[in-house]
Amino acid sequence: MISLALLLIGFSLFSAISMALTHFRCDHGQSPPLARLMGLLLLSALGALQLAHFGWLYLDQPWVDTLPYRMALYVVAPSFFLFSQPLLHPQSQTAVTPALLWHALPLLLAAWLPGNVALPLAFMVGAAYLLWLGRRLLVLRAVRANFQQEILLLGAVFVIAVTVSLLGLVQSALPARLFFCLYASAIGAAFFLVQTTLLLRPALSAEVAEAVQGSYASSTLGNVDCAAALSRLAQLMQQQKRYQDAALSLARLAGELDLSTHQLSELMNARLGKSFSRYLREQRIAAARQMLLDEASASVLSVGLSVGFTSQSTFYEAFREIEGMTPGQYRKLNTGKK
Repeated sequence: MISLALLLIGFSLFSAISMALTHFRCDHGQSPPLARLMGLLLLSALGALQLAHFGWLYLDQPWVDTLPYRMALYVVAPSFFLFSQPLLHPQSQTAVTPALLWHALPLLLAAWLPGNVALPLAFMVGAAYLLWLGRRLLVLRAVRANFQQEILLLGAVFVIAVTVSLLGLVQSALPARLFFCLYASAIGAAFFLVQTTLLLRPALSAEVAEAVQGSYASSTLGNVDCAAALSRLAQLMQQQKRYQDAALSLARLAGELDLSTHQLSELMNARLGKSFSRYLREQRIAAARQMLLDEASASVLSVGLSVGFTSQSTFYEAFREIEGMTPGQYRKLNTGKK
């Protein structure tokens, strides 16, 4: 059990660094600034907890009994809440406001509570935030067909979080080593599921935010000729190749279609079953597939930049998401088949 926990601790630390450098980069642009900041804080807190678990389980160091450990424990739930808020509740504030400072209250309490009270209370606080998350996730029921795999994987993360909260409430009745083995393993398992989800759908946070935004509003398509708008959209992509514009945004494309951003977002989600970001990636990847075969001498990077991606990493990420392989592998497998 300890060996598995140590393995998952190592995986957690690697994943936290990897996610910080990829999905929470300032130039990644797939999450609101507040969500990105809170995501980094959440990764830091979970990484600190796992380091403390490593010290306890492998080095016999009582790091789990220290104030920094308790404070990291109290950071997890509020930071996850503030990370999720802009994504699952688009009408909420996306900037730091005095009202958000209430979420720092558990952290302040951690500095004054004795250890035997602080630990179970931290899991009670976490359970309260989980109730909020569970209620917000119901918003996705209207678009669940677009996120079936992802909802199953993230649902498993939710189950792990609930289980950990229950374990925390009975922590005093369990042997300390067993409890921290289970807790460290649960964090590692959650990281594995999140990494798998992001591998399947790297732009998940942006797509969820867009889908939820549409689910909050009443229909905006009442006076829109949807068939004509979709025909014009296809023309812009197939004939004018608007996907090649690396700066193309939902707002800019909506303006070219004489629609509002809400109308275009709803049109894509309702009629095409996909978000703007997903649709745009699919258009770019379709063009890239053709270029990879038609222009054998062109480098993979030049192909990616030609169809609108801004870097090799984002091109590879999107290509692997949609085709299940890298651009180089696709070219090798399909060269000569035409």
